[in-house]
Amino acid sequence: MNLSGKVAIVTGASSGIGEAAAIKLAEQGAKVALLDIKEENEESVKKKIEEINGEAIILECDVSDAERMETSYKKVIDTWGRLDIVFANAGINGRWTPIEDLSPEDWDQTINTNLRSTFLSVKYAIPYMKKKGGSIIITSSINGTRMFRGFGRSAYSTSKVGQVGFGKMAALELAGYKIRVNMICPGAIETNIDSNTFAEEENIEKVEVPVEFPEGEQPLEQKAGSPEQVADLVYFLASDLSSHITGTEVYIDGAESLL
Repeated sequence: MNLSGKVAIVTGASSGIGEAAAIKLAEQGAKVALLDIKEENEESVKKKIEEINGEAIILECDVSDAERMETSYKKVIDTWGRLDIVFANAGINGRWTPIEDLSPEDWDQTINTNLRSTFLSVKYAIPYMKKKGGSIIITSSINGTRMFRGFGRSAYSTSKVGQVGFGKMAALELAGYKIRVNMICPGAIETNIDSNTFAEEENIEKVEVPVEFPEGEQPLEQKAGSPEQVADLVYFLASDLSSHITGTEVYIDGAESLL
């Protein structure tokens, strides 16, 4: 199902799942706005899209900043005149430590970067998607939604389960406008998100409950998934192939969260 003529916004587009999804959407014909806080990394993604004869623009933006997000969306409309797809993907792992040791500032940073940004990504899309409808995809996680053994990840998991709840509310509220909202829940995926993970292993040990796994934590493939596999799911949910799917979380984790 070709996306020719459609316009997409991808947040967290400079690497990992965001990069793979942006390229996939461009391959299928969509024009893609790359939103990220690191413009220098977005340049390489834009170049890759242009190498496959796609079209992309770069918008450097802190996704938790309401004013900058609203301005970024207006720039997309000024450039291409429409908006059909939003992939709200930007997020951080933040600080992983027991609740007792987690500072309010670290809690706020994770919640704002992950959950507030999702709200802003949806809020500012609505005025531009109301007339023709469209698809919004939110990157949640298996953490907090189907798996709770991520000790020390209380802020991260809270933000992720919050995204699913918010997405379901938005799906019902926006259904009358033919705007679909779905959530993807990846497990372990080979990305560079570890660069914004601050795990305090010594502190986590004091609250960790031992868990014994069968051999391999990803039963299906015995390894972490790839950003490209997640990008295929994003494309499916962005396209009319999923025209009757909304308010649904889709797990993509090789059965990791079933252990």
